[in-house]
Amino acid sequence: MTHPADTLPTAIQLRAALSGLQRELRSQAPGDGPSTAQLGVLALLYRLGPLPPSQVARHERVKPQSLTRLIADMEAAALVTRGPDPADARRILLALTPTGARALTDEAHRREASLADAIATRLTSAERARLRAACGLLDRLAQALAEAPVTTAD
Repeated sequence: MTHPADTLPTAIQLRAALSGLQRELRSQAPGDGPSTAQLGVLALLYRLGPLPPSQVARHERVKPQSLTRLIADMEAAALVTRGPDPADARRILLALTPTGARALTDEAHRREASLADAIATRLTSAERARLRAACGLLDRLAQALAEAPVTTAD
């Protein structure tokens, strides 16, 4: 597929900008809260509900064995619980606990407050309006990526 000349530079700039923003938000996290990997699992369980560890691994794109220690640490911190699947007692489901939900929402609120402070102090009213419009474009890009067929290198 042929793209307009500005497409790849725009994609590169967008990826770099979003990566930098995420990196800065993560770097401000308190050291005693959930790790980035733990927050990913908490967010997944929040969105999708209880899941078997194998599905968590698939969504997080890691091997199930890689999750073993992470899940044990999350259980020890009372962020998640393991329990039998009501539909198949042989399977185990991971579920978000109230403590895990609170940790996730606390971190989301912290990041939102940090972003709000930066937006309020660094952007003009017109720039804030452009940023809100850009958020709509980002949502459309996310939807397009979600609908795109998965390609793999052979």
